[in-house]
Amino acid sequence: MPDSYGTDPFGQAAADLPPQGTRDASWFGHPRQLARLFTTEAMERFGYYGMRALLTLYLAQHFLFSDTTTTGIYGGFTALVYLTPLIGGLMADRFLGSKRSVKFGAILMSLGYVVLCLSSSGGAAKPFALIEGQRYEVMVSGTGDARKQYVTDQGASLQIKGNEDKSVSLLRADGSEARHVAPGKFEPGGERSALFTFLLICGLALLTIGNGFFKPNISTIVGALYADGDRRRDAGFTIFYMGINLGSLFSQILCPLLAVGMGSWGGLGWWAGFALAAAGMAVSWLLFQFDGGKLDGFGERPAHADASKDLLIYIGALAAIPLVYLLFANLMAYVKPEPGSGFLGYLATLPIMGKIMFGTFLVAIPGILIWSWRNGSKQEFQMMVAAMVLITFNTVFWTLFEQAGSSLTLFADRNTDMSVFGLFSISAGQTQFFNAFFIVALAPLFSMMWGALARRGLEPGIPIKFGVALVGVGAGFLLLVWGTQFADAHYKVGLWWLAGLYLIHSMAELCISPVGLSMITKLSIARIVGLMMGTWFLSIAVAQYVAGVVAQFASVETVGGEVTNLKVSLETYAGVFQTIGEVSAVIGVILLVLSVPLKRLMHGVK
Repeated sequence: MPDSYGTDPFGQAAADLPPQGTRDASWFGHPRQLARLFTTEAMERFGYYGMRALLTLYLAQHFLFSDTTTTGIYGGFTALVYLTPLIGGLMADRFLGSKRSVKFGAILMSLGYVVLCLSSSGGAAKPFALIEGQRYEVMVSGTGDARKQYVTDQGASLQIKGNEDKSVSLLRADGSEARHVAPGKFEPGGERSALFTFLLICGLALLTIGNGFFKPNISTIVGALYADGDRRRDAGFTIFYMGINLGSLFSQILCPLLAVGMGSWGGLGWWAGFALAAAGMAVSWLLFQFDGGKLDGFGERPAHADASKDLLIYIGALAAIPLVYLLFANLMAYVKPEPGSGFLGYLATLPIMGKIMFGTFLVAIPGILIWSWRNGSKQEFQMMVAAMVLITFNTVFWTLFEQAGSSLTLFADRNTDMSVFGLFSISAGQTQFFNAFFIVALAPLFSMMWGALARRGLEPGIPIKFGVALVGVGAGFLLLVWGTQFADAHYKVGLWWLAGLYLIHSMAELCISPVGLSMITKLSIARIVGLMMGTWFLSIAVAQYVAGVVAQFASVETVGGEVTNLKVSLETYAGVFQTIGEVSAVIGVILLVLSVPLKRLMHGVK
């Protein structure tokens, strides 16, 4: 998960730093304030990743959105999560200070989770199907592998069965075909309440805006705990990063457990999972609001800021909700272009968010390089070229890695046997905990490994680590594709193939995530390091959006939130994952080859 807090991306005004004497080391050799910040961040991430574990399944199963719409909304949401911190960090630096920004962001995010709870209170969407232009209500019976969908035609209840050629058969009780529907003549849909769909989007909008105020500014306060040159800073951020993964680890087990249950227990409902996320966020706010003076002097308002503008900023943030709402509504209305329309046709049909993301990124990269060539020295320009190359490859990595919350979660739900050694079964949302678990378990080992290699002068450079990460993410997908060959009679693969993918992906993440922000600060021209940091976050935002687009290629037909042909579903996912794996591995090898010239361009930066 790309929660990179390795450096302070927005800076900290000198006036915000308390006197050196207050920086006491009383918590594992670190300032005592780190403990509260660690816990605050862990609870905030508890809420966020618990909600994220539910979101794709909630969209597909409760609101009955198609796979294309579901993955598009998910990609757009996660993209905004990494884009809004640019604005939230700016507001904190110029006006509010980090502490007020964190509190405000926590309140908005808590409200967002509550609104998501309310969006599930009106009952699930009602499935229907248009068969050759005529509407039929869809009835669903059974659970798990026994779950089936039916329509009533001329008084007979007919089971819906998808075929490999994308046609649909309507079957009698004895299994014979009563009606054959040609490809394209069966259109599944869901009748959704306008009110509860509105609440869904409002909840997501509150989360993205609140996250923009919270995410960058709590890490800024962590950076302020240490004086310039304090060697404990990197270790402090490492401890802080562990809080992120510990929070996500537990929430990705507990929130799906409450929402959809485990094994034969069906859970309490979607509202319960979102309510637990809201509780985690509320605890995060309480820790910050009632800190007993422990954070006095940290993250305060800049000395030059006018306090009278606070209310305007808060109103402006709330006024942005309709704008974010429109972006999500536009994503929901997206229709894939006709085959053969070409690249230009694809760009023309992109949602507004896609045009903004791609346009900004495509202008920023060459624009910054042109500025560097004109205003920097030859060495500075070469270092900036290396930085931009690595930013581009970083975008590719997170695009493929972030299939976890979309296509991989849907694959877990549809084509994975969720049994754990035959003792009990977990839910699809809970499979996302594998990544957090492996990060927590492996991070200390990787840290020791890099340290041991560094002492021997053998630690690989940043381009090699990036290349290994890309090869690794490809290898994870190819492992899962191999596992599909051993699917059972229900076209489901064993859970441990999916766990193996997450193990390899977590190892790949540890090769790229901890060094990203540090790399930017080392390679960037000092005068535009803030702009470069913004470009780094923009690259991750673009990756999140494109991850949703990539997931759309794995879309399969569903009725009432259920796949109509599991064999077709398995083949579709295997084909897309194989393409992803091969492309990622090839790109990783290309970067490994480029590591030699990139090393020269980096002029000794490690």
